[in-house]
Amino acid sequence: MEYLILAIAIVVLAVAAAGFFLLRGRTGRRPEAPPPETASSSGTAGGTAVLEDEVATAPPPPVEVPVAPAPEIELPPPSEGRLVRLRARLARSQNALGKSLLALLSREALDDDAWDEIEDTLVTADVGVAPARQIVEDLRTKVKILGSREPAEVRAMLKGELLAQIGTDLDRSLRTEPHGAQPAVILVVGVNGTGKTTTCGKLARVIVGDGRTVLLGAADTFRAAAADQLQTWGSRVGAEVVRRDEGTDPASVAFEAVKQGISDSVDTVIVDTAGRLHTKTGLMDELGKVKRVIEKQAQVDEVILVLDATTGQNGLRQARVFAEVVNVTGIALTKLDGTAKGGIVIAVQRELGVPVKLVGLGEGPDDLAPFDPEAFVDAILGD
Repeated sequence: MEYLILAIAIVVLAVAAAGFFLLRGRTGRRPEAPPPETASSSGTAGGTAVLEDEVATAPPPPVEVPVAPAPEIELPPPSEGRLVRLRARLARSQNALGKSLLALLSREALDDDAWDEIEDTLVTADVGVAPARQIVEDLRTKVKILGSREPAEVRAMLKGELLAQIGTDLDRSLRTEPHGAQPAVILVVGVNGTGKTTTCGKLARVIVGDGRTVLLGAADTFRAAAADQLQTWGSRVGAEVVRRDEGTDPASVAFEAVKQGISDSVDTVIVDTAGRLHTKTGLMDELGKVKRVIEKQAQVDEVILVLDATTGQNGLRQARVFAEVVNVTGIALTKLDGTAKGGIVIAVQRELGVPVKLVGLGEGPDDLAPFDPEAFVDAILGD
C-alpha cells in the first residue's frame, strides 16, 4: 500500500512538472512582428498609399540642358604681306619651273635646240604657246645684248621677263570699301569644284582682317550644303549670312543680301553664286540675271571669277564664257600650291585682259592672299 501511494505521488509530481515547463515555454516566447501593411490595409497604411501616389505623379526635377557656347570670333591677319608669308608653299610647287629655266639659260651655248627646250618648258607650265614664244624672243634679244651670262645676271634677266609678261602695272586692288551709303558688292562666280564657296569664306576673312565689316549672301540655292558652309565661315569672323530655303530664286537671295547690307551699313557684301558649267547657256543667263537684279539697288564693284589652277588651259575656256556674261573684273586662282603650272597666271591674264587678284595656296582658313607679281616670280626662281 505504501508503495502504491508513493507511485501515485511520483506520477502527480511528474505531471505537474510537465505542465509547469509547458506553460513557461509559451509565455516566454518572443512575439512575432506583425506583417507589413499594404496599400489595402487601413489606418496608417492608407496614408502611405497616398504618399506613394503623390510621388508617382509628381513631375520629374527639371533637367538642365547645356547651352552651346557662341563660337569665338576670330581676328584674321591683314591682307598685306599674306603672299610673302605663304611664299614657301608657292616655291615648293613652282620652283621646278624656275630651276629648269635657269639651268637652260645658263648653258655655255644656247643654240636653236636649247631655245626650243626653253619654249617647251614654258608651254608645259601652261604659259600658253603665244606668250611662250614672246618670252623666248625677248630672252634671245637680251642674251645677245648682255653677252655674258653669270647666274645672277641670268636670274635678273628671267625675272624681268616674267614680270613683264605677268604685268606689274595692272590694277590688282580689290574694291571692298563702301561708297556713300552703299556697301561694296562683290559677286563671286565660277564652275563647280573650283572652291568658289570656300573662296567666299576666305575672302571674308581677308576683308575682316583689314578692319572692315562683311555680310555674306548665300545665293547658291541649288546646294543646301553651300549655305551651311558659308554660315560656318561667317560665324567664325562674326559675319552675318543671308540665306533662304533650297530652290529659292538665287537672284532674290542676292537682292535681299544687298538690301540688308545697305540697311546694316556694312562695308562689303559678298554674294556666292551657284556653280555653273560654262557650256550651259540657261545657267549662264541666270547668272546674268543675278547681276542685273543686284544692280537695281547697288553697284556691283567686283565680279571675281574663281578658277582652279590645276585645270590648266581648260580654265581659259571657262573664263571666256563667264567674262561675256558678267564682265569679270578679277581672277581668283585656287589650288595654285597643288600644281607646277603657275604659267596659267600669264595665260589667263593675256586671254582676258583681266588681272589675277587673289591666289589660293592651301586648305587653311588664311591661305587666300592678294596676288603680288614680284613675290610670285621670286617664289618661282628661288633665292
